[in-house]
Amino acid sequence: MTATPGSRRVLLAAPRGYCAGVDRAVIAVEKALEQYGAPIYVRHEIVHNKYVVQTLEKKGAIFVEETAEVPEGSIVMFSAHGVAPTVHEEAAERKLATIDATCPLVTKVHKEAVRFAKEDFDILLIGHEGHEEVIGTSGEAPDHITLVDGPDDVANVEVRDPDRVVWLSQTTLSVDETMETVDALKNKFPNLLSPPSDDICYATQNRQLAVKQMGAEADLVIVVGSRNSSNSKRLVEVAKLAGARAAYLVDFAAEIDEAWLEGVTTVGVTSGASVPEVLVEEVLEWLTQRGYEDVEIVKAAEESITFSLPKELRRDLRAEAAELAAKAEKAAAAVAGE
Repeated sequence: MTATPGSRRVLLAAPRGYCAGVDRAVIAVEKALEQYGAPIYVRHEIVHNKYVVQTLEKKGAIFVEETAEVPEGSIVMFSAHGVAPTVHEEAAERKLATIDATCPLVTKVHKEAVRFAKEDFDILLIGHEGHEEVIGTSGEAPDHITLVDGPDDVANVEVRDPDRVVWLSQTTLSVDETMETVDALKNKFPNLLSPPSDDICYATQNRQLAVKQMGAEADLVIVVGSRNSSNSKRLVEVAKLAGARAAYLVDFAAEIDEAWLEGVTTVGVTSGASVPEVLVEEVLEWLTQRGYEDVEIVKAAEESITFSLPKELRRDLRAEAAELAAKAEKAAAAVAGE
């Protein structure tokens, strides 16, 4: 993949863009709107991508930050990042019909947290403070989980019994950074237990691997993704560590600065796991118009994983929501008449 002098080319990462969990979540919103009609309320962004959220809003999805913002008797969907058990309780209290679009790989981490908590382990959750996925996982076992936000945070970690401690991780982290944190934790707690399988999602790993392969040859790497997307931001970091002179995160082709192309022969292009392919195509077209017409695929892995849609989409949730609201009204009237 060596460029001839003066030639301009693009290295296009494969795989890139939508992972199975994101694809499932976005289709779930579209199917719910088609099946039940607007509005469908979604707690937090269904996935971390500005274009996807804006597109679904135009179709009738309403994104809210808190369950309390959803009118009683409505349908609410939980995002791909997952929620804590308390959120399910809040929804039940408000008589909401719910659709759980949590990525199955995140659900796996939730189940691991519950299991290790039942076995009375201290759980060290490697992740970024404030991220929805971390909040959801922590809520599964709040008395047992301690957040570890990178290797520099390890010195502050305290546990009850160093012989009964396990680590879990946010699924969208950098593989290298996570293992650096794990190594630091093992130095402090030699008997640290690892989860039964790697928590970092297959899609995150594959996209990072493709960027590593292209980074050594690319003068510039453009990552398509939103700034609140953890896995997209990690791709920028991975590109720089792999040898790219520069790497930038953009939501749309219009955000690319032509000054970035100065002296650049090879541009690497990839996208985060919540990015639709149409946005990558716009970047490729933008580059073509500036002389970067040759596109070479950098293939790191094959992906064939798919997830079935949430089971709630096989029921009449509007009827369920109306029934819940009617029962609540009846109960309130009975109390008032006593």
